[in-house]
Order: sequence, then structure tokens, then C-alpha cells
Amino acid sequence: MPEPEPPDAPPRQGDGGPTLREVLLHRGYLGLLLVAVLVGIPISLVAFGFVGLEHELQHWIWESLPDTAGFDRAPWWWPLPALALAGLLLAPVVTRLPGRGGHVPVDGLGGAPSLPRDVPGVVLAALVGLPLGAVLGPEAPLMALGGGLALLAVRAPTRARNPRVVPVLGTAGASAAISTIFGSPLVAAVMMIEAAGLGGPQLVALILPCLLASGVGALVFTGFGHWTGLAVGALSLPHVPATGTPDPGDFLWGVPLAVAVAVVCVTGQALGRRVKAFTTGGPGVGSTTRRTALRTVGCAVAVGGCIAAYALLTGRSPEEAALSGQATLGALAADPAAWPIGALLALVLCKTLGWGIALGSLRGGPIFPAILIGAALGVACAPLPGLGTASALAAGLAASGAALTRLPVTSTVLATMLLGGQAANAMPLLIVTAVTAFLTAELLRGRTGPTREASAAPAPVEHP
Repeated sequence: MPEPEPPDAPPRQGDGGPTLREVLLHRGYLGLLLVAVLVGIPISLVAFGFVGLEHELQHWIWESLPDTAGFDRAPWWWPLPALALAGLLLAPVVTRLPGRGGHVPVDGLGGAPSLPRDVPGVVLAALVGLPLGAVLGPEAPLMALGGGLALLAVRAPTRARNPRVVPVLGTAGASAAISTIFGSPLVAAVMMIEAAGLGGPQLVALILPCLLASGVGALVFTGFGHWTGLAVGALSLPHVPATGTPDPGDFLWGVPLAVAVAVVCVTGQALGRRVKAFTTGGPGVGSTTRRTALRTVGCAVAVGGCIAAYALLTGRSPEEAALSGQATLGALAADPAAWPIGALLALVLCKTLGWGIALGSLRGGPIFPAILIGAALGVACAPLPGLGTASALAAGLAASGAALTRLPVTSTVLATMLLGGQAANAMPLLIVTAVTAFLTAELLRGRTGPTREASAAPAPVEHP
């Protein structure tokens, strides 16, 4: 596979930096685009295998195994041994393997790309935690997997001589890996644009490799999905309530609903930061590694307790509160009337507690569970006079994404993709609630000082 040559700086015009033409025509950048296309294919194949295996394990643990044991569905206590096993398997990964199984989810999705040597630990941590019920999504492990594999295309000496290639190629690899996990490669591309906070030639230098890698990745995911019959596990809503043009009642209730969703999401993240501090430990007697391992197991069991509590409180399946929430979100959108308000509020409470604990102790992505929490809170508020189920669902989707990721444009696009044909009418409400939730979350975070969590921002880059 060809490597991008470490380019010399192209000619500059005055003090304004390189022009767009200079960036696009520079030999090193054209080589980088070629590498981005080529690495997108193997990365997507590996990502497809990862997602397929994770979903098969999840189906076996939560459906096939209970059926074999003689249960109609997983009993209320099922999450306790499942999460205990997850903690026991995860503890040595996060304490001994390179990369510690990936970053702690409460820190967000951003930061420098994972190194190739960290990828095995990231994959192992995800496969022992997510199928067993960790209240986290697959997006962060996929991004780490894609970024780490992309850097294999460039030898270590080359990366050392030209460090500017690392964030660009790593971000392109992450884009290829998550090209369909959000329902469309467009969401991943918009996320990278908004998170980068760049403009002009710098933005083009980052986004073109991401677009190329995402397009190739989506093509591979789609082709292998049809060929193998395996689902890619994308966040999607096959059926959503019909909506009309938003009226004053939708905004009257939508704005305070967005505030409430933001409060819930920020509270869950605050819990995650406290759990992270507890799990990593502080000065004291005993080995830090041993303390972290024991506390990781304890936190995993606590997550299982939250899920079991939901099943006991509602009499429903614990699977609804476990895992990333993709399947539950689809069921909620398809038939909101099947969910009593009490069950929805119990889902919000128990899943938020489990999510918050998992954010600071386990490994996975923070976005998918937050989307379900926002949607459930929205549907629970749907009976309010003048609101309605469709508008409440739309507001919950947009608000939760914006409050968590700190990327309101990305969150609006994601909600639009989820709502499909109903999104055109809901667009004004999506925008207003996303902005409201974003501002509320930032104000709440400002009261407790700066935090590290949140956006999927790649490391700042210059043109290669």
C-alpha cells in the first residue's frame, strides 16, 4: 500500500497561509487521499466483522441462552451474573493490556487516534462488555479500531517524521469504521466537520479523506450486509409516528423538554466522572492496578443492579434497559402506546444510572444510550396537552444528542436521519430543541468547571 510522502510545506501567499488550490494539489496530500481510499476497504471489512460478531453474541446472551434455559425472556436477575462476568473479563484488559481497552467513555469520543498496538485491547474490551449488557454503544470502539488500523498504513518512522498525517489519517480511518453505524455515512462526515472546528483549507484537508473513507466504508458495509444477511447494527428507526407541521404547543413543551433532557444527560455524565475517579482510585494502601480491577468489577455489578431494578419495577424484560439501546429505541418509536408512562420513567431513571456508572468504569461509546434516554423521556411527556408523540420523540432525539456530544448540528442531522420521511415537518422543532439542549448543557457544565468529556473532536490538524 502506498504511503503519503512527508511533504514539505507548500508555498504560502503572504501571511494568509496556503490556498485551497495549494492544499489540494500538493503531492503529499494527493497521496494521503489515495491511502484514505485504500485503507477504507480493509477497515470496513474488519469493522463489519466486529459489529456482526458483537450482535451475534448479544443475541445469544440475551435471547438464545434464556430460551435454552427454559425462560420466555431473560428473567429480572439475568443482568447480575452477566455484568459480573463482564467486569471479571474486562478488569485485566483495562489494567494490563496496552491502551487499557480504550479511553474511559465519560471522556467522550475525541482525542488522538488510537495506536495500532492498542487495537487488540479495544476490541477485546468491547466484545467482553457490550454483548453482556454494558449500557454503552459500539461507536467509540469502532472509531478507535478504524483509527488504529489506518495508522498501520504508515510506518512508525514516517509517522514520527510527519506527525500531521496521524490525525488526518486516523480520523479518516475512524470515519470508515463508523460509516453506517449512525444510519448514514453523512452523519459521520458532519460530525468530523463540526467537531474539528476548522475552516478554509484546513477543513478541506481533514474532511476529504473522511468523506472518501466513509463512502468506501458504507459501500463495503452495504455489500457485505446483503451478501451475508447480517445486520450492521446501525442506529435506525424503521417505523416512526407520523408528524405534522409543528404548532405553538410543540414549542411550548419542546423547549422545557429539551432542558429536562439536557439536565438528565449532564447528570449522567457527572456521575460518570465521579465513578471514573473512584474506579481509577487515589493514593492509598494496595496496588493501583488491583484496586482498579476490583472496582471495575464492582461497577459492572452495579450496572447490572440498575438493569435488574428496571425489570423488577416494571415487570418488563431487563434487555430493554441493557445494552446500547438500539433495539429498544426502534421498538419505542414503532409502538409508543405500548409503553406506560411509569415504564418510560423507570427506563429513564434506571438506564441513566446504569449509563452513568458505565461511563466511568466500562468501555464503549456514550452516544447510543443517551439517544434512547432522550427519546424515552420525550415519549413520556407526549400526553402533555398540545405536544403529541411524534413531536415529543423528535425533541428527545435532537436534545439528547446535542446535550451529550456538544455538537448541535451533528445531532440535528442524526435526528433527521432517524426520522426519515417525517423529518421535513419536524425540522424547525429539531433545530430549536437541539440548540436549547446544547445551551442548557453548557451552562450546567460551566457551574462545575471545565470538563473533558463530549465531542468526537479529532486532534487539531494542519494541512498535510
